[in-house]
Amino acid sequence: MRRANAHGRDHRHAGRQGHRKRGKSRDRVGYDAGKKVKGIKRNAVVDTIGLLLGIEVIPASVQDRDGAAALITKTRRLFPFVRHVFADGGYSGDRLATDLAAQKVTLEIVKRTDKEGGFKLIRRRWVVERTFSWLRRNRRLMAHYEALAIVAEGFAKLAMIAVMLKRLTEPSSKPAT
Repeated sequence: MRRANAHGRDHRHAGRQGHRKRGKSRDRVGYDAGKKVKGIKRNAVVDTIGLLLGIEVIPASVQDRDGAAALITKTRRLFPFVRHVFADGGYSGDRLATDLAAQKVTLEIVKRTDKEGGFKLIRRRWVVERTFSWLRRNRRLMAHYEALAIVAEGFAKLAMIAVMLKRLTEPSSKPAT
């Protein structure tokens, strides 16, 4: 049987206010008013066959093009041969194009035309979406469970390592195109 102290609390508990962890325990999340989603966005740089070169987890309130310049700069430190970048319409803008031109990287925006209704396969755009579907096969990446963005980025890299190892160990399977 536990004995309570004079204040009615167990003597083994500190009795702090708020009962929360101290310090920075979570990265901030944002709200994307366009998609009406609270949380995070994952920006990724992939090669032409969809293998991950770089990934960044940012709050949903940050626009895609604002997070892209820093991600491409970080990716080019590891992969300096990246010279041409394909992106969708969310990455269009003079500031991003200027930042990438300073790094001698050309930016090609792949847009869908509003004239055509229904589903239309757009050149190069599906490569990144396929990579995200490979990553979402992992339980920890289906939703944003991590408190820190760096941990979520690490799990995405581990998931891509698993995809690449599976390709190496199963030579009979065709690569998905």
